[in-house]
Amino acid sequence: MSSKAVLNKRWQSGEHGLAIERLPAKESFKSKAYAALKEAITNMNIYGSSEPLLLDERDISERLGASRTPIREAVAMLEQEGLLRAVPRRGILVVRRSKAEIVEMIEAWAALESMAARLAAQRASDEAIAELRMFFKEFDLSRIERDRCDEYSTANIAFHQALIRLSGSKLLEAMTENLFFHVRAIRHRTIFEMDRAQRSASDHLEIILAIEARDADRAERLVRDHTFRLARYVENHVDLD
Repeated sequence: MSSKAVLNKRWQSGEHGLAIERLPAKESFKSKAYAALKEAITNMNIYGSSEPLLLDERDISERLGASRTPIREAVAMLEQEGLLRAVPRRGILVVRRSKAEIVEMIEAWAALESMAARLAAQRASDEAIAELRMFFKEFDLSRIERDRCDEYSTANIAFHQALIRLSGSKLLEAMTENLFFHVRAIRHRTIFEMDRAQRSASDHLEIILAIEARDADRAERLVRDHTFRLARYVENHVDLD
């Protein structure tokens, strides 16, 4: 056997390098449980009530059709992300943030999303930018009807996610991922209040026009101001503590 073949064999065996083993089958179950559970709690209206939001491990296991071991592992991962907290003898608590924490998160989101808007105006294709209008094609943006606020809230949240993606920055997507959990929830709660849906619709149209015109400065400013208005609204009108 040649010296090169011997060296390759040693590397493959882990003698001189990375000793790696096949992932156990349960790893895929943990990942699937994590993804399903994270999606489910992301879609919860966590600020719609002041009552604690407690999840039951056994119920989750039955709903997902998985054993409780990958569920516990998924919960541990979501605890590390600050989304859940296991409470002895009570269950799994969905974590809410204080008003001050929420305001800080929204302000951080404003900085990240406004940069995403700038990058979108500079980098995104015309076809990708055109898709921003599709979120609101079923609405008359000059008049958001009260009985369509739920539908509009869903479109609103999808629009803000799309802005981040249009930046083309995977780092921005990663940095906003866990902020999104709480910012999404507070957007959904407040969109129904004090005619905010109508103001939101007007802002979105201006943002789209700025990005379509490739006006990066204006797009960045409009998105930042739009999100800062949410922060000030939460500060002055929302009771979370």
